[in-house]
Amino acid sequence: MHFLDQAKIFLRSGGGGPGAVGFRREKFLQYGGPDGGNGGKGGDIIFEAVAGLNTLIDFRYMQHFKASRGGHGMGNDRTGASAEDLVIRVPVGTQIISDGGEDEVLADFTEVGQRVVMLEGGMGGRGNASYKTSTNRAPRQFQPGIPPQELWVWLRLKLLADVGLLGLPNAGKSTFINAVSNARAKVGAYAFTTLVPKLGVVMHRDREFVLADIPGLIEGAAEGAGIGDRFLGHIERCRVLIHLVDIAGLDPAEAMQVIDRELEAYGEVLENKPRIVVLNKIDLADAELAAAFAAEMRAAGAERVFAISGATGAGIPALLDAVLSYLPTYTATETKAASVDDGPDAEERPWSPL
Repeated sequence: MHFLDQAKIFLRSGGGGPGAVGFRREKFLQYGGPDGGNGGKGGDIIFEAVAGLNTLIDFRYMQHFKASRGGHGMGNDRTGASAEDLVIRVPVGTQIISDGGEDEVLADFTEVGQRVVMLEGGMGGRGNASYKTSTNRAPRQFQPGIPPQELWVWLRLKLLADVGLLGLPNAGKSTFINAVSNARAKVGAYAFTTLVPKLGVVMHRDREFVLADIPGLIEGAAEGAGIGDRFLGHIERCRVLIHLVDIAGLDPAEAMQVIDRELEAYGEVLENKPRIVVLNKIDLADAELAAAFAAEMRAAGAERVFAISGATGAGIPALLDAVLSYLPTYTATETKAASVDDGPDAEERPWSPL
């Protein structure tokens, strides 16, 4: 499935149905009174967060969502039928942003099953029966129904993961996530092998957590260089960050500080998160050189530096032990597994926005 983390869509709720103008016409009833019924309510636009989805790709092919109009009022005091609500299903982690240019967050979906009424359908108009008074016995007034509401919004997906993986291009992030999780990320000996964020589930010491790998960051990412600001948004919700540094790349201490500056420029939401610094690809250098680089990184501000090899697995168990120390008793996936009823009668249906 292709990954898409941003989409612009148009919403329109259903308008209220018009009221009716009618009069009773029955045998032996010479002056039948008004009996025009009220119109029905229009459909609401509702967003619902669903499980099992981590992309907005379906909204690339379907951008207009319009709820149905309420039914017309009818004679004999019959009220028009209310229209069904239009439910739009989105991945957990989706934010709904106004299109007004101020990036106002209208809704933020952080839990499965969360629902938000974004636009309310119009109320039905009054029929002429409701206008009858002691002095106006045959009113012909009616209301056309409340018109629909319209809105353009942006959908922005920020992946929900327990741990975020970041670093410069070609730091070995894809190799690492493949080694520790069930992910199958593309691996290559060149920069920008990873073009979209990846998720993997890690099992370690009978614990389970979700690891998010974002594409390599470059200098100026926090200001949008290489759309790095969007990539950084995917790790905003992580509890801890793993910062991978390539021992065979640029000066490791300087490479670490490049990412530190980008996190600081992005804002407190990432700058203040716990961060584990990892010197990767130690299989390409001897132990003495790795120790010297680790000392330089500690002198540059790292509290502790883990030395690992994503290719051989060296040092990874100790790193994962440190990660678990930052996580709560139950991670996102463990809580979900304990609370969601997936009994034998549970039915699965293909996902769609509607």
